[in-house]
Amino acid sequence: MLMVKKQIVMLPGDGIGPEVLAAAEAVIRALPELDFTLVEHPCGAGEYLRNGDPLPAATIEACRKADAILLGAMGIPDVRWADGREMAPQIDIREILGLYAGVRPTKTYNAAHSPLKQSTIDYVLVRESTEGLFSTRLRPRDKTANEVRDEMLVTRAGSERLFHFSFRLAQTRRRKLTLVDKANVLPSMAFFREIFDEVAKQYPDVETERIYVDAMALYLVQRPERFDVMVTENMFGDILSDLAAATVGGMGMAPSADIGDHHAVFQPAHGSAPDIAGQGKANPVATILSVAMMLEWFGEAECITAAKKIRSAVERVLTDPNHATPDLRGSLKTNEMTDLIVSAL
Repeated sequence: MLMVKKQIVMLPGDGIGPEVLAAAEAVIRALPELDFTLVEHPCGAGEYLRNGDPLPAATIEACRKADAILLGAMGIPDVRWADGREMAPQIDIREILGLYAGVRPTKTYNAAHSPLKQSTIDYVLVRESTEGLFSTRLRPRDKTANEVRDEMLVTRAGSERLFHFSFRLAQTRRRKLTLVDKANVLPSMAFFREIFDEVAKQYPDVETERIYVDAMALYLVQRPERFDVMVTENMFGDILSDLAAATVGGMGMAPSADIGDHHAVFQPAHGSAPDIAGQGKANPVATILSVAMMLEWFGEAECITAAKKIRSAVERVLTDPNHATPDLRGSLKTNEMTDLIVSAL
């Protein structure tokens, strides 16, 4: 068997991050076609408490050299910067490495896990991850001032690359792309839509529609089956992707990727959940599906085959509604769910 060799940086981070990354490693080791070198590097709020820097320069350098990055979770609620913001080195990594396309798939694996009891949810939300309302998050705050302003940044270059990515993704699925914006109120979003319309002319094989973000929040609950690929601004995508995860069982079912032209990070979309850290209650499915996304991004035939094996194993395990971790109203431990999926491989 031809074995694929890759160098993967592992960033366990905080809270349940190390637990779910252990599940990712178990799945990777169970696939004989993969010869991956997995190397852990420090990152996160815990690293700040230990050494004064949540994102060491050596970690960033390792990320630049790696074939891909697997991330667990970052952040501890009580560990904050002086201006009150929680430490979020995962956002720093996106901006430093130019990971502009935040890919958030949402799929039902068992209707019993969905509060909507909906079995046909299968779409991808693409979130712009380097601009938007997050653009001024590092601006120093004047604590003597009586107002604070955040700015929505939309650039032509940033939007064009995002839309091209999204149209190409739609071409690999059901050839439908929905723009989510607030172009009826915000000039930045009207500009965003103008650029979308320009880029859309280059993809006549993809059906397009445009929906305001508030209406999209409604539709994702009322009729999620109508959507295939959606693309939106940073903050809108941050909010809608959590709503989307809730419809299929919660954040433990939400894989994600942040992809640029040369680098990519793959991680569960959930946070560090310090309240359950070390208790074996974390759902590893989102992380395991993020591994499948990483393999698909590599593109080699062996990696794509391995990704299909992972998705098939997850589907077979979750077909049984009793195969559920506490977030899915079950009792399986993190390692027990991982073992079931590894066995299904």
